[in-house]
Amino acid sequence: MSREYEPAVGQWYENIDENESFRVLSVDEDAELVELEYLDGDLEEIDLETWHELDLEKITEPEGWAGSAEDEDEEEEEKDEKDDLDETWDDDEDEDDDDWDEEEKESDNY
Repeated sequence: MSREYEPAVGQWYENIDENESFRVLSVDEDAELVELEYLDGDLEEIDLETWHELDLEKITEPEGWAGSAEDEDEEEEEKDEKDDLDETWDDDEDEDDDDWDEEEKESDNY
């Protein structure tokens, strides 16, 4: 008997019949497609009708899952954004230091 789970992006499932674990990468409601990523990194797109025929069990993220290249790209982008913010913050501090020096010079003139 099939368990009726709606596909949830990021959720891990086990296909009981095939003994395969995968996670949902995306759900396209308009095209009625679900993109899956298996533990070995293989990607597959299935239609919602096929999804509902699967005997699935929700599972937690498998131990030792290193993530996909997609995850690594996202992590790298987040790191780059943080670095950019840090640089911007540093630039602001430098500008404030210059203003402080000018104020000191002006007060010395009085």
